[in-house]
Amino acid sequence: MTLSPITERRLTQFKANKRGYWSFWIFLTLFVLSLMAAVIANDKPLMVQTGGKTYYPFLFLYPETTFGGDFETEADYRDSYVKELITGTDGKKGWILWPPIPYSYDTINYDLGSPPPTQPGFQNLLGTDDQGRDVAARVIYGFRLSVLFGMILTVISSIIGITVGAIQGYYGGKTDLILQRLIEIWHSMPQLYILIIFSALFAPGFWTLLCILLLFSWLSLVDVVRAEFLRARNFDYVRAAAALGVSDPVIMWRHVLPNAMVATVTFMPFILTGSIASLTSLDFLGLGLPAGSPSLGELLLQGKNNLSAPWLGFTAFFSLAIILILLTFIGEAVRDAFDPRKMKM
Repeated sequence: MTLSPITERRLTQFKANKRGYWSFWIFLTLFVLSLMAAVIANDKPLMVQTGGKTYYPFLFLYPETTFGGDFETEADYRDSYVKELITGTDGKKGWILWPPIPYSYDTINYDLGSPPPTQPGFQNLLGTDDQGRDVAARVIYGFRLSVLFGMILTVISSIIGITVGAIQGYYGGKTDLILQRLIEIWHSMPQLYILIIFSALFAPGFWTLLCILLLFSWLSLVDVVRAEFLRARNFDYVRAAAALGVSDPVIMWRHVLPNAMVATVTFMPFILTGSIASLTSLDFLGLGLPAGSPSLGELLLQGKNNLSAPWLGFTAFFSLAIILILLTFIGEAVRDAFDPRKMKM
């Protein structure tokens, strides 16, 4: 695939920002690893081999009777009886392959030597929270949930913001005036209080929270896109397309939007950063995801409530700080890549 000269210059400029370039690869690596959370941290084995057959418990549900037990319910692979059914009394009948972290985000460790929260150790690398759940597993799943939530919110809010800004900028006049006044009124509302009120009124959930945060997140792109469309609608090739009878949606999509996308793309990493921070804030206030969900905000709250367990607060702080710092550095690199003043000819 051959890239255009301007795209090649942008990639070169992006790579020239070493801090943002390496932050991109580090963040991408962490995100890919988080997508494999079920393989890295799980309370079910990755593979079980017994009686000449191979099973994959982390993917499929197997009742205890599959391995010669008595119950039709899912096998508890931590139970000594089930282990003996799989491996045999001499350990030669089969074997069990566990993930690197043998706990999921909601697994309670009942074999702790002291009441939770327990400090980091060989059994729990980052310790446990006040309910006995492994902190490392919750951080991995929480990272995945936060980033996916932020990405979905960023994409949807960008679509809405670009659409509204494009309509304002392209048509101008009364359309622009009316929409701009409505947006100013909505923007002047106390966002945090409205988010807290809506979060308290509706049952917490991933998509419910996404819709609530979407009420305001799309506003950040409207002014940028509107300004680009106001400027580009008077270009000669846009006027020529209109004179030839090309429809307004086609002109906006094919001829004007590419100019506006330059400014839009540079804002997206910062919108993603704000989305993750908003989710963490609501979780910290207890108005976010349902109880028990892997959440960095909930881990921060546990750190505040358990000052005798400083590893909880430090883990949540550094996890969130690393995510936001990497995304900020990536945003700076993207901004430099699309900055025409920094283009290398």
